[in-house]
Amino acid sequence: MDTELSATIADNIRTVASRIAAARPSDGWQMPALVAVSKRQPDDRIEAALAAGHRLFGENRVQEAQARWTERRASHYDLRLHLIGPLQTNKAADAVALFDVIEVVDRPRLARILAQEMIRQDRHLPCYVQVNTGEEPQKSGVMPGEADDFITFCREDCGLDIAGLMCIPPADEEPAMHFALLRTIAGRNALAGLSMGMSGDYEEAVGFGATSVRVGSAIFGARDA
Repeated sequence: MDTELSATIADNIRTVASRIAAARPSDGWQMPALVAVSKRQPDDRIEAALAAGHRLFGENRVQEAQARWTERRASHYDLRLHLIGPLQTNKAADAVALFDVIEVVDRPRLARILAQEMIRQDRHLPCYVQVNTGEEPQKSGVMPGEADDFITFCREDCGLDIAGLMCIPPADEEPAMHFALLRTIAGRNALAGLSMGMSGDYEEAVGFGATSVRVGSAIFGARDA
């Protein structure tokens, strides 16, 4: 393993964790979880993060995650994987088998199929509802005005364990209003989990009460093309 790379990534993880701690609104708040976004990262960077003791990772694609993590799970019993990218219904069974948290529940059909798969596999995973806070047509997520009804549907009709909400603010807008909106929706639905904030804005997200942040480039550096 490249010792310089290992040292760099270990230092990046410590720096991000320190900034998360400093951004917390008060000492009484729980330390937000750091989800290292490992999508499309080369193996040497993943191994460096593991060598640094990090065990919480986020992936966008089920098939890519299977290739990267299936064997590694055997040697890292404490590994935890979050699915943070759009999920096709035909990949739901694989997602339930591999991941520990599903952050991208965004439509009734997917919610029903995930619920069925969790029963079939006897793996009842915590889920997050993805909210399209910017109402962007190209982006996944339930619209803010439909979020309350959809959360109720997921809980009562599907029996899913909805642990929180997730959002990805528009790239060309200030994220604060989107973090505030997500927090408001979570509050009125008695949801504790807020997955929000990425490499460019995770400190601001923590200030708005994020319980987990999804950080890629600030840990691993820019992804290879």
